[in-house]
Amino acid sequence: MPDPVNVGLKTQILPAGEAATAAATRTLAGGGLVGFPTETVYGLGADATNAQAVARLYQAKGRPAFNPLIAHVGDLEAACKIARFDALAGRLAEVFWPGPLTLVLPKAEGCPVADLATAGLDTVAIRIPAHPVARDILRAFGGPVVAPSANLSGHVSPTTAAHVQSDLSGRIDLIVDGGRVEVGVESTIVGCFETPLLLRPGGLPREAIERVLGRALAGVPEEAAGEAAAPLAPGMLASHYAPRTPVRLEATSVAPGETLLAFGPLPVAGHETAITVMNLSERGDLAEAAANLFGYLRSLDGKGARGIAVMPVPDHGLGEAINDRLRRAAIGRS
Repeated sequence: MPDPVNVGLKTQILPAGEAATAAATRTLAGGGLVGFPTETVYGLGADATNAQAVARLYQAKGRPAFNPLIAHVGDLEAACKIARFDALAGRLAEVFWPGPLTLVLPKAEGCPVADLATAGLDTVAIRIPAHPVARDILRAFGGPVVAPSANLSGHVSPTTAAHVQSDLSGRIDLIVDGGRVEVGVESTIVGCFETPLLLRPGGLPREAIERVLGRALAGVPEEAAGEAAAPLAPGMLASHYAPRTPVRLEATSVAPGETLLAFGPLPVAGHETAITVMNLSERGDLAEAAANLFGYLRSLDGKGARGIAVMPVPDHGLGEAINDRLRRAAIGRS
């Protein structure tokens, strides 16, 4: 759990707009913490160059200090001050930025991002978000902002300002309310190494990236993917995005005392007896399912059920990211 010295702040909540952007800029410049919307999930922002601010962020989230953070910037010029781009990385940035793609790249000479934010690695994770509120804040601030999901570490990621308030009120300085996010799962992370690696599936499908690369993305080596291994990139801890209620995957029936997280048309055996049924997408739309995923997990986690039964979700396109999050939610709890 986060250190109690972080509790007791008066967390201000402002609707997105010029006043909120100005307040966010002042807060970040002063070493404070700001929850703000991106197109993927709400991020918890801190000045990436300020090690004390980054330490406060880890503390507020209760996040392991060896888990690196993504530096968010407003444009490619700012990105080039932080990281070194080869032809492959430049092509991916040209096609997919701004958007839900994070690139892990070698640090630029004199990279200003605090070592604490990169977990001591010689690489940095970086992206340009597409959400207009995020971009306004980043451009006004003028420097890189680390912004992991704005929730307690291990909890379900936030897709509304209310989710941020629920987890972090009293622990952070400001929340900018930009409404519900569009994508609903975190960014896809690609390591731009000699062999491009898919480090984390996310809001940009693997297939779209592979079409641009003209080659398949490799997976993470087994020795680098375990719970004990220091992560190569954000979001790679095995037990991540976990509700308190046990999660049971690939469910084809509902047991007594369970809620049901459905996908596509019902029925599933016993669904009538489920405490609550929430359908990620009745029409089987993976984009709709991704947008609903974390909000629905949060809702089902508060129903007092003995478990959450999750119907199968196709493992292609955005389904790969959805299933990745669901597997992480179920680790140690199924």
